[in-house]
Amino acid sequence: MLTEEQTKTIKGQIIAQIEDNFPPEKKSFARKRIESMNSQELETFLVKNNLAISQSNSRSASQGVSQQCVFCSIVSGGIGSNQIDENENAIAVLEINPVSKGHVLVIPKEHTLIQEKENEKNIKKLVKNISGLLKKKLKPKSIATYNSNLFGHETINIIPQFNDETLDSQRSPATPEELLQLKDLLTEKKKMSVAERRPKKIKIKPEEKAWLPRRIP
Repeated sequence: MLTEEQTKTIKGQIIAQIEDNFPPEKKSFARKRIESMNSQELETFLVKNNLAISQSNSRSASQGVSQQCVFCSIVSGGIGSNQIDENENAIAVLEINPVSKGHVLVIPKEHTLIQEKENEKNIKKLVKNISGLLKKKLKPKSIATYNSNLFGHETINIIPQFNDETLDSQRSPATPEELLQLKDLLTEKKKMSVAERRPKKIKIKPEEKAWLPRRIP
């Protein structure tokens, strides 16, 4: 259970993110929702939204949060995830509370804003590759991407749109079995046909045949 001090600190961080990133018409509702939560409700909210923050030691606990954000923990492997791709600058994982089937979160490996990175091009390349993969495998009407920022770590949501879903659409927790099945679908390798597996015959041109002398009886 979060202490009163921890609850106050975390609420302040979330509200700061709401003020910086939410559209004006949604700020008031979101802020009031966070402010009205008690410690148990806030802890449940963090877990359901994959934002659970671990207290690594007594000092960080007294300050409210640990030094590493949830996204950094996913990148480092401290928090398990269903990773489907990566490059040198970012990883792509399945969202555990997806808006739609195939909702993917692209997480930069560095804790900073994407637009401040020299490797922004590589991150966008990963987003493009994942969008193409989702379109090919899941056949949605379209693919939407949304940038979000929580605890100072910017991420990119890739959402397959089957019914015009957006980042604000209702989310439904995915079971571990559903996530694993989807991961297998998105990461499966193209199976070689029987013909492709057969070794190719090497044709030898007449002029390339070795000359042998006639056998002398």
